[in-house]
Amino acid sequence: MLVFAASRWPGMLPENFSAAHALLFCAAFWLSGWMGWVLPMSTIIVTDILLNQFHYAEPVMVPELISNWMILALFVVLAKWLARRRSYGRVFLGTLLGALLFYLVSNTVSWLTVPGYAKTIAGWVQALTVGLPGFAPTWWFGLKTLFSAGLFTGLFAGAMKWSEALDATEPEAETEDEEEIETPSEPAPEAA
Repeated sequence: MLVFAASRWPGMLPENFSAAHALLFCAAFWLSGWMGWVLPMSTIIVTDILLNQFHYAEPVMVPELISNWMILALFVVLAKWLARRRSYGRVFLGTLLGALLFYLVSNTVSWLTVPGYAKTIAGWVQALTVGLPGFAPTWWFGLKTLFSAGLFTGLFAGAMKWSEALDATEPEAETEDEEEIETPSEPAPEAA
């Protein structure tokens, strides 16, 4: 989690290229209980707050953060639902669906809250495609989100597969064969 938290600092990875979606989804998918979602989710929340406070000079709580956290909480629900029948295909499908959902909802929230967008269907399409003038197109950020989610999910899934393979090849603890002590059978009664 510390490596993941450090990777969120701006400049460590390309913009909008993060392990966040994959980590949150895979942790909720593979780990049982509360640890699978509390640890990654709390890491995301704490790093978002710290970045807003110390790097972006933004208020600690802004509507975009809260909506992002709600979307990420949906990742957990989706992961737990898909984990009822575990397969690597379900991991990739869920992570990519989650990244697409994040793209759609976060850009819709921007359209609703950022003054630069017209509050029309055309403004919403602008928020989903080209974004605001002076910034990279939002479709490019969406594509990088999908790519990073797929890449990091592949890395996490590969690590899980490798871990399972190691577990399967470890020799089991040898048990000493107990010598069977033969008890003499009782002689059959003699016929008279």
